[in-house]
Amino acid sequence: MVIFGASGDLTSRKLLPALYNLCRNHLLPAEFAVLGFAKDELSEEEFRTRTRDEIREYAGAPADCELCNWIADRSSYLTGDFKTPADFVRLKDKIAELDARYHTQGNVLYYLATLPQFISEIIRQLGEQGLTHEDHGVWRRVVIEKPFGNDLESAKALNREISQVLKESQIYRIDHYLGKETVQNILIFRFANGIFEPVWNRRYIDHVQITVAESLGVERRGGYYEHAGGLRDMIPSHVLQLVSLTAMEPPISFQADAVRDEQSKVLHAIQPISPEDVLTRAVRGQYDHGAIGNQAVPAYRSEELVDPHSNVETFVALKLQLDNWRWADVPFYVRTGKRLPKRVTEIVIQFRRAPFVLFRDTPVDKLTPNLLVMHIQPDEGISLSFGAKIPGAHVRVGGVTMDFQYADYFGTEPSTGYERLLYDAMIGDATLYQRADMVEAGWSVVEPVLDVWKALPPRSFPNYEAGSWGPRDADELMKRDGRKWRTE
Repeated sequence: MVIFGASGDLTSRKLLPALYNLCRNHLLPAEFAVLGFAKDELSEEEFRTRTRDEIREYAGAPADCELCNWIADRSSYLTGDFKTPADFVRLKDKIAELDARYHTQGNVLYYLATLPQFISEIIRQLGEQGLTHEDHGVWRRVVIEKPFGNDLESAKALNREISQVLKESQIYRIDHYLGKETVQNILIFRFANGIFEPVWNRRYIDHVQITVAESLGVERRGGYYEHAGGLRDMIPSHVLQLVSLTAMEPPISFQADAVRDEQSKVLHAIQPISPEDVLTRAVRGQYDHGAIGNQAVPAYRSEELVDPHSNVETFVALKLQLDNWRWADVPFYVRTGKRLPKRVTEIVIQFRRAPFVLFRDTPVDKLTPNLLVMHIQPDEGISLSFGAKIPGAHVRVGGVTMDFQYADYFGTEPSTGYERLLYDAMIGDATLYQRADMVEAGWSVVEPVLDVWKALPPRSFPNYEAGSWGPRDADELMKRDGRKWRTE
């Protein structure tokens, strides 16, 4: 496994601990080695020491010294520049050396834990050195971190560039949200239980809400966020992946392309948002100073590396419609934001209300709709709320909730969220990775919003207080349709 950008935070906090957890679960082969490649001047011994320290700090459980040393001892490092051909010649020689030493049979997983602007260059350099060539059962795969482009045109251009070097089967566009157990369990929940799929359609479901909320601000990512913003950062990748898994038709199998074919159909079925509709179906916001819990936090414009007059959005809410038989007239409301009251990612399925006529001559004044909530983070699980009679002489209905949490039923395993994704890339299972057409379809959804927001700068920023659930316009988006966001 060659990690480009091996001296960065992603490698320290996620990739190396994930490799340790895979090793602990006997999911790494004995014929395995890690090669870090970055511009930082590090000796191999310094890299190995960092590897041990970072596994101990971030693996999520007390590290087994023997396993920790096994990974560290098989770790090597090269100082190099992503734009220098001679450094890729050295990389080629080093891969050959490690292949001979550890008997890796020529198989290489390249992980691009780098800034987006280096993706195309690194892949081009790998191709020129023959480091992506596959033959006689040898495989070479490339894992690419998001963001994949910054709009539809750049995403298409990047797809064209890397396809000149790599086959689509070699490209693994990663979205770490898909490493969450609950996200993977959406397919099992829907298609392995006979009681849910029959009601998973417009006849029974009123609407769907998807929330990806963070209590943190931009932290040290102000420079990146000033360029990307909340819409680009979250919607085409994380949020639309959740939409596609929630709305997809049953695949003919769990083979990668069968699943991704159905996801792609959902993304292509999302009704284009016209420029006029952007004004009523899209909401943007930027956080002001406020408090998260008992801690005062600064406004976005006061964050490090952020323009004091920035008009970059840190909150986005959209109303999406799907033009297909299953979901016609069922709105999908999605929102994502920073400095919201808590960190939570969830999918809410709100069912249609039962007819009230039966309760007309009783003390019951209204019926609460049933909710099915898939909790993705931080506490992974599923809950179902429904009405039940309150004990007593009168007919009164109270809401009750059945909760399932993964930790209670299956226990917990230390995880960074990357273990399953790395393992799948190693065994060649691309089910949880985005395909080129899915990436482009995702950008097509947000392109009209990007264009309108670029042409019409916001006049009210900052427009929500840190620690609140976002701007009032987001509540109005739902209120106009007689609905409201779930905030429990």
